[in-house]
Order: sequence, then C-alpha cells, then structure tokens
Amino acid sequence: MQEVLIEYGDGKMPIEVPDTATVFQVGRDNVDPPEVDPWEATRKALANPLGMPPLHRLVKKGSKVVIAFPDRVKGGAHPRAHRRVCIPIIVEELKKAGVEDKDIKLICAMGLHRKNTKEELYWYLGREIVDAFWPDRLVMHDAEDPEGIVEYGYDEMGNVVNVNREVAEADLAIMIGHVQGNPYGGYSGGYKMCVTGITTWRSIRCHHCPDTMHRDDFIPVNTEKSLMRRQFDSIGQAIEKGMGKKFFCVDAVTGTNSQVLGVYAGAAKEVQEASWQLAERRTNVYLDIKDKFDIMVFGLPRTFHYGPGMGTNPILMLQAIGANLARNYDVFNDGGVIIAASLCDGWFNDEWFPSYRKVFHKLQEVADFAEAVRFEDEIAHDPEYIYKYRYAYGYHPFHALSMVSMGGVALKHTSAIFIPGARKPGYARAMGCIPTNTFADALKQAEKYVGKNPRILVLPETFLKVAVHLKRK
Repeated sequence: MQEVLIEYGDGKMPIEVPDTATVFQVGRDNVDPPEVDPWEATRKALANPLGMPPLHRLVKKGSKVVIAFPDRVKGGAHPRAHRRVCIPIIVEELKKAGVEDKDIKLICAMGLHRKNTKEELYWYLGREIVDAFWPDRLVMHDAEDPEGIVEYGYDEMGNVVNVNREVAEADLAIMIGHVQGNPYGGYSGGYKMCVTGITTWRSIRCHHCPDTMHRDDFIPVNTEKSLMRRQFDSIGQAIEKGMGKKFFCVDAVTGTNSQVLGVYAGAAKEVQEASWQLAERRTNVYLDIKDKFDIMVFGLPRTFHYGPGMGTNPILMLQAIGANLARNYDVFNDGGVIIAASLCDGWFNDEWFPSYRKVFHKLQEVADFAEAVRFEDEIAHDPEYIYKYRYAYGYHPFHALSMVSMGGVALKHTSAIFIPGARKPGYARAMGCIPTNTFADALKQAEKYVGKNPRILVLPETFLKVAVHLKRK
C-alpha cells in the first residue's frame, strides 16, 4: 500500500491506496511550456494583433475606452500575473494614441460572481493601477442594473443576448482574459470572458443549464463538439453585431502557477484559434494507460476557487466533483466511483453565497436535480438576494442553480460518490452522495460498484493549482 495526502478542510487527510494506484499531482507530474516575459509578450502581442488593427489605429483623442478584466477567482495575483502586467501597458498605449485618462474606464467583469472589494482589487491588480482609477473609473459590472444593460434580443441559436451598457457604448471595448483549462467549454478567455463576465443571468442560464451541460458533448471537456462552446461563440458574436464593433481581446495562456506562457491580442475568434494551440499543450496531459480508471480520488479544501466554504457548502462541493469529472472524464469509466474527502459540515458561507441555503432546500423537493430549473425565476428574482449581489458582495442568486447543473454531471456519470470525513453526513446524503467515516470505509464500499482490484486514480492538490485535463494517449 502507498500513503497519499489529499486535501481535507484546512489540512490534509492521509489515505492508503494500493501500490497499483496511479497518483497524479498537478505541478509535479506535468511540465508547462516555458514561461515568457509577460511585459515583452504583451507589448509584442499589442503591436501585432490578430484580425484587428493595433490600438493606436482604433482610437484617438476623445475616444471612450473600456477595459474589462476577470475577477478575483482566477489569474493569480503575483507581480508577473497577466492583469497586473497588461492593464498598465494597455493604458500606456491608449494614452500614446491620444486617449485621455478621463475617457478610460476599468470594469471588473465578474458576471454573476460577487463584486470585489477595494482590498481584493489591491491584491490582484496592485495599488498603483487601483488608486489611479478608483472609484469613478474602476467599477464592477452589475448584471441587475436596469439602466446598465443593453438588450439585443436573441442570437441565431435562440440564446438571450445582452451586455453591459458601458461596454456597448464605448468606442473600443478591450477584454482581458486568461486562457486556461475550464470545465465549462474548454478554456476561459475569448468569447467566454465576454458572455459570462458582462452579461446577465438571463443570458447565462441559456448555457449554464442541464439542457447544455447534461448532453453527451459536454464531457470530456472540449472545444470541438461542445454545444456550450458554440453558444459562447454565438452569443459573443451577436453582442458584437449589436454593438457594431468587435471586442479587442488581450488574453494570456497561463500555467500551473498562473505564470504567463504566451499573450495574444486582437479579435476574439482569431485569439481563440491561436491561444488554444498553446493552451492545449499546457492543459491536456496524456497518460500512458490501457484501461480507464474505475475510481477517482481527491480531497476538497475548505477554501478554493469560488471562495471560502467551497469545500463545505454542499452545492459547491458537488459542483467541484462534477467539474473534476468533466476535466478527467477521458480517463474515467462512466459509471465509476468518486471518493472526495470533504468536511461537509454544512457551512454555506451565507454572506458570500446568500441563495445557496434556499436552493439546497429546494433540491429536496425534486427527484432529479435537473428539475431545479423550475425554481430559476423564483430564486433569481428574490429581492433580498439581488440586494446582496448588488450591494453586499454576495454571489448572484442564479449562480447556485448554475452550480447545481455541474453537480448533476457528477451524479449522471458515476455509480456512487463517497464523502469520507463528512462531519454532518446528512448534507452529503441530501446531495446524492454517500458519507463515510473514513477513506478506508469508502474504498471498501466502492467494491460493491466496481469490484475488487479496481483501477484507482488519485489526484492530490487538484484544486490548489491551475488544473489540467487528463486524457489517454
């Protein structure tokens, strides 16, 4: 037997798995393409944009420019992180072209995520850029501001199309993105950044829903056949048609520690095509295995990705399990077993995730979590939750339902999900999982579903670094 440490709350859980188990640790067992100088790479990309002229030919004195950037959830906050590096360079280029400071606005494209505090902005953007723009020229996207959204009707696929008014009315809309593996449609950045960061829940529910995510083309994560990816592109292009101009993207492919591996600027379609080539080299890791794994094992920290409580809030716990399945489905037997250690103590973090507790109780009223869509309007229009999204740094109420859809992916493609270490086991059971006191108990019970001598994949630290997508050679 071999001992492995997996995440569990604020610490680690030691587990024992057979010597035949495969242990893959991101950052240890994958090699990123070489890091580049982010300043040099950004300047080079801006000087040679793809599918669009350079910035100095797109603006002049008097032009209104919006720079939209991703929120705190991903991208890193170190001095060489993409946002910290590229925003000052873009501002510098705009000013060289004659654009005045007063005509440049920064918008945090947090979509349905919580608005970021000034301290959080300091953390990932740096004090210099925040102090230069705060408060009037550094604002949060508000998906519930009736005056702040422009409606464009529907795209050719029938998706709702709308966008932030300041983005729509600017002479130039610059979108900063991180191109990294994402269980939702393959990669972040590009049109995904636009259609999830500066639209509304009415548009986002068109693709963050069971009708899209429970289709066979959703997994394993891909850009080729995914309906979600086609919806991203379709909505993004419909926004551009409505605005009468293209987005100017400045995207960085990022590595395991959010280091910059390459920078691409220009039109979204061309930036996607070019950046995904490098992103695939970094993200897709091919294992030399003959057969798929029967059991996938990992642990959930208390705090990661969406924020404090992600590993304890039962809806987010199951979302993370579904996301990991989507990333690694190519090496996982459909109908296999997942063992995911979690405190699962019922801490929802109501301050950050106000609607989640109510949605959790709503789930107990349906036999299939996909049926929860019938609560969309009730939850998404709740005035208390809307207030907390707009003014109290809470996630938008629909966000909980979109997370339920990813959790449904986990339930749909496994025969059992065990939660060893669940301190309040009823929450695990309520999410369709099986709580156990220990990992050994879970491994023993898994035999009932996958037999003796199963093929086991263990993924320590899978939520602590920028994830990869495991595939078979």
